[in-house]
Order: sequence, then structure tokens, then C-alpha cells
Amino acid sequence: AEDAGANAAIGQHGRSLIEALPPRHDTLHLMTHCNAGWLATVEHGTALAPIYAAHAAGIRLHAWVDETRPRNQGLLTAWELAESHVPHTLIADNAAGLLMMQGKVDMVIVGADRIAANGDTANKVGTYLKALAARAHDIPFYVAAPRSTIDFACPDGASIPIEERDARELGVDEKTPVANPAFDLTPATLITGIITESGIFRPEELRAKLAP
Repeated sequence: AEDAGANAAIGQHGRSLIEALPPRHDTLHLMTHCNAGWLATVEHGTALAPIYAAHAAGIRLHAWVDETRPRNQGLLTAWELAESHVPHTLIADNAAGLLMMQGKVDMVIVGADRIAANGDTANKVGTYLKALAARAHDIPFYVAAPRSTIDFACPDGASIPIEERDARELGVDEKTPVANPAFDLTPATLITGIITESGIFRPEELRAKLAP
């Protein structure tokens, strides 16, 4: 119940951001990465919670869903959105930059596996590239996560260990040298804001406003 309540609140805070987006099109185009919906949590999800809340409120929107190779968690997100009748399109991860360049993305919302005290964020590998592309094209980039994801004992992203996954996930045998990190790190400087159940904060505000 606590998790569901926190995620519902994240959804409502995020919905306010979506509602405030300048209307460049008759439909708002949101991009997400990895799976951060109700399959990954108890209910609502984190990064998907604002999308669900905005859709329920009647806001015309469409979600671009990264495959998130090689773990293909975008397929889970696409299935979730289809079940909830949210318009969406599954894309190859490397198509994201082109879509941003073409003006087809209004906001990026991702989840987080861990957030350092300074606002640096660890999330599924590929998130950092989305943040870089969003910055290059002046697109707001938000991280949605409950307060429990923020580790105030961890000073920065460099202190977060990155799991190295099995080479076979890339479809090659063990004789081929492979780098397969599970996560990457997005510096706080690339993050527009962090959406929590307690509100929306700039990365540099976390310690002052949310630390116990």
C-alpha cells in the first residue's frame, strides 16, 4: 500500500509537468527507457505513473518506448501501455536521438535504480545517452523515483558500482570480448528535475529538502 501510494503521488506530480508542456503538437510525445511501470513495482510504476495519470486525465499523448537492448525491457513497457490503451510506439534505442532532432519528443521521463546524494542517477544502460540527446535539443529530462531510491550515504554517481552482465545476452559466445554493463550514470547536471512522491526537486535540492 505504501509503494502504491508513493507511485500514485509520483504520477500526479508528473502529470502537472506534462500538462504544463508547451503545445507544439495536438499530441504530446513522451519518451521513456527501460521498464518502470506496474510490472516493476506494485502499482502505477514510477516513470510510467505520470503517463498513466495524464492519459487518465484525458491529455492527448503518445509514448516513445525504447527497446532497452539487450534486455528488451521496453517490450514489457509496450505491453503495459497496450493493456492500458495508451498510444505508444516501440523504437530501437538508437532511434531516440533522431526523433529528438526531428522535434518529435516533448519530454523524457525515466526511472532510477539508485540516486546519489548529489542527484547523479543510475538507471538501465542507455539512459545517459538519452539525457545527452535531450540536453542537445533542449528537451526536459526527468527522473521519476520514490524517495527510498535516494541514497544519501552515497555522495555521487562515481560511488555507485555498475554490474557487468553475461556476454551471452548480446548473442555471442564467450570467446568474443564483450562489455555489457547493466546500468549507466546520468550526471545531475543533465537532469531537469526528480519527481518523487513528495514533489518535484532539482537534483541539487535533494539533500536540503529530503535528507532524513
